[in-house]
Amino acid sequence: MDDRSAVRMENVTKRFGSVVANDHVSMNINYGEILSILGENGSGKTTLMNMLAGIYYPDEGYFYVNGSEVTIKSPHDAFELGIGMIHQHFKLIDVFTAAENIILGIEGSRTYDLKEVNRRVREIADQYGFDIDPEQKVYEMSVAQKQTLEIVKILYRGANILILDEPTAVLTPQETEKLFKILRAMRSDGKAIVLITHKLNEVLELSDRVTILRKGQYITTIPTPVATEQILTEAMVGEKVTLDIDRPLPVNPQKRLEIRNLTVYNEERVKALEDVSFDVYSGEILGIAGISGCGQKELLEAIAGLQHIEEGGKVIYTDPEGNEKDLAGISVREIRNLGIHLSFVPEDRLGMGLVASMGMTENMMLKEYDRGRSPFLDRTSSLKIADEIQKELDVITPSLDTPVRKLSGGNVQKVLVGREIAAEPTILMTAYAVRGLDISKSYTIYNLLTEQKKKGVAVIYVGEDLDVLLALADRILVLCGGRQNGILDARSVTKEEVGRRMTNIVSEEAAA
Repeated sequence: MDDRSAVRMENVTKRFGSVVANDHVSMNINYGEILSILGENGSGKTTLMNMLAGIYYPDEGYFYVNGSEVTIKSPHDAFELGIGMIHQHFKLIDVFTAAENIILGIEGSRTYDLKEVNRRVREIADQYGFDIDPEQKVYEMSVAQKQTLEIVKILYRGANILILDEPTAVLTPQETEKLFKILRAMRSDGKAIVLITHKLNEVLELSDRVTILRKGQYITTIPTPVATEQILTEAMVGEKVTLDIDRPLPVNPQKRLEIRNLTVYNEERVKALEDVSFDVYSGEILGIAGISGCGQKELLEAIAGLQHIEEGGKVIYTDPEGNEKDLAGISVREIRNLGIHLSFVPEDRLGMGLVASMGMTENMMLKEYDRGRSPFLDRTSSLKIADEIQKELDVITPSLDTPVRKLSGGNVQKVLVGREIAAEPTILMTAYAVRGLDISKSYTIYNLLTEQKKKGVAVIYVGEDLDVLLALADRILVLCGGRQNGILDARSVTKEEVGRRMTNIVSEEAAA
């Protein structure tokens, strides 16, 4: 056995009913390396690692840890073997301190000396370069601090094999670089680190090897020094894929929205947006940048008529003929009754975007109903739209009438984005339009948004990937703590400058 071998998998298979999530996967994970796992949406990446972490149990196959065959039936079994997983959605209790979260669930934790726990946490932090206060409450932490806590939590429990699922999805470039520095330090200390990710530039920068999964099957493992984005993408998809985002200059841009002094409180009556002002033009893509929870959601919902706008705020819409209307304080239906074609892809795709119990066709019919057409008389046009979306975006569904709640998250996202674009809007707002999509379909969506821009649609795009934001948008509005922190030229600004403004208010304002 290779002394560096941490985990060896042989013919690992996992089924969910008739769906084969992992099909006889065999692969290795080594100590002292960072291994990235890539694959399209639904390729089985997270399912495979969930089995290693004890969340699922394989139907077939074997796991070997440190050269010995093991049975992993629970996360407790995984911890006993030195395996820990940091999930996309953190598993922390907000009202507890960092130290209390770390010892929560450890056998005998009721008798732990918190001073000793704090000392050990600081020792781990000093060893790897973490910035963590063991006495800080979780609700006071930023997203990056919560992620740090999750990593320290599994290190405290003795993990030598760490799995991170999309660890940079909501981090700024500066926070991402800090995380990479920590991961490199852990690699140098001999830890085995697995990254589940979709960001190819980060894979090439950080990892030692890249394992590719496709449709649940192991395809290949490529040493990172010989890999390129094109090689990795073609291995994931199984065919050549164009990874270019077309960004033509706006043609004859006309003001469509004038946002002035927008202040919005969220459902907890906490101020989510404060005195935000900007303009949106036809034939352009305006990107919105900000760390998670900085008001992006409330901003789009306020424009769409779904959030109450405080007195003094204005959302003035100008139609192609030059007529103006203030949309502040009026409902979604009233906006539609004014003849304003506003499409919105919300963050909550099933709670707000689609009716989970309906199929694709019925969800298309909702748009027809809002236009005043009776869905009980004619399904033809909705059926045609659903069929076109299913084919163009490769929506995987048993039928067009299968309830969308039974589809994967990525496929639900395709249905929602396709429906909103098919509505022929004059304003198209998208919140995380490619969340859950594989790389090839993500680029399909990017280019669909560009096609809308070319048609003169005013597009507002909220996204997590700054590299994409800088390549897709014409201008970028930066939000920091619910406040406007600059409107930047996406063609000339650096990723580092956007990241700096996402976390620190600056006195100067960049010209639009």
